[in-house]
Amino acid sequence: MYIWEQPNWPHLIWDGGALAAPLAAARHEQGKLLGKMEAVGFELREEAMLQTLTQDVVKTSEIEGENLDTQQVRSSIARRLGINIGALPPVDRNVEGIVDVMLDATGQYQDPVTAERLFAWHGALFPTGRSGLSKIRVGDWRDDTIGPMQVVSGAYGRERVHFSAPPADRVPREMERFLDWLNAPTDLDPVIKAATAHFWFVTIHPFEDGNGRIARAIADLALARSEGIPHRYYSMSAQIQKERKAYYDLLEKTQKGDLDITPWIGWFLISLLHAIEDAETTVANVLAKTRFWDRGSQFALNERQIKMLNRLLDGFEGKLTSSKWAKIADCSQDTAGRDITALVDLGLLRRGEEGGRSTHYEIQLRDV
Repeated sequence: MYIWEQPNWPHLIWDGGALAAPLAAARHEQGKLLGKMEAVGFELREEAMLQTLTQDVVKTSEIEGENLDTQQVRSSIARRLGINIGALPPVDRNVEGIVDVMLDATGQYQDPVTAERLFAWHGALFPTGRSGLSKIRVGDWRDDTIGPMQVVSGAYGRERVHFSAPPADRVPREMERFLDWLNAPTDLDPVIKAATAHFWFVTIHPFEDGNGRIARAIADLALARSEGIPHRYYSMSAQIQKERKAYYDLLEKTQKGDLDITPWIGWFLISLLHAIEDAETTVANVLAKTRFWDRGSQFALNERQIKMLNRLLDGFEGKLTSSKWAKIADCSQDTAGRDITALVDLGLLRRGEEGGRSTHYEIQLRDV
């Protein structure tokens, strides 16, 4: 029996006493982080939010097996927030769609979540009306014409069914009850409400595809409501991606249990706590980047050098070599070499410890 087949569904229950300590810890760290961000300048808050939202969009897609270009995501978010990050690369439609969803969820967190709003989010996620090569029903609840909605893994012929969602004819009524609950004033702690909303929505599984991403967007919206601000400084999706197997395992176990979802909420609270702890690293990186450019602004750098230094500061994947520099900056190998040598001489770059054919370069965050 799945949880939605229980006689009292959807009256979910949990043990408030067992959750009191992790809830208090998460709320305490939430307040500390927001207080710290209020104490820094506007530009630092903007940069921290840009990094967090970029991470959130990239990681919520990775959870579903879709890898987005980080620079495109960053570019799309920066343009919408009016943040100047220099030259903006062209952005794919699928990137624009998920960015639209996340910014609407967190930026307009106080607005009611309606069926039409969710349909708009779904349409933004699938602008071509297809998921991969398959045509899907977009901007409307699923109708199960191709069979029951199931979460399945394994090779063809040896599939394993992890979860079967409520039949399509129940979805409109299920979603009506869910949205009424989500939008109604309540004495329930908003963070507990965020955890419950995530689980409840993904259990209904109302769309043919994109349910996980929309569930996480709803949770982010509920977390924004818990803080009363649209600014995001931590990423739950990044934390869930780190614990992806545990996330799916606990969802499956809870969806096959009774109406007590205490373990799920407990896991959500601990994940939130870890996400906030990771945000401390983001803040530290933003501060380090600001100090770096305070030092770097005294030098006359060309556009290629500024672009590549920002790429390194934003988290360059792999090791930066002169050949990678030439490719990314669209210049000759000789020009790349001159750019790099000048930055090393200025103390903005340093050579990695490995030499010879393995020579690579790293950002020099502090003056030497």
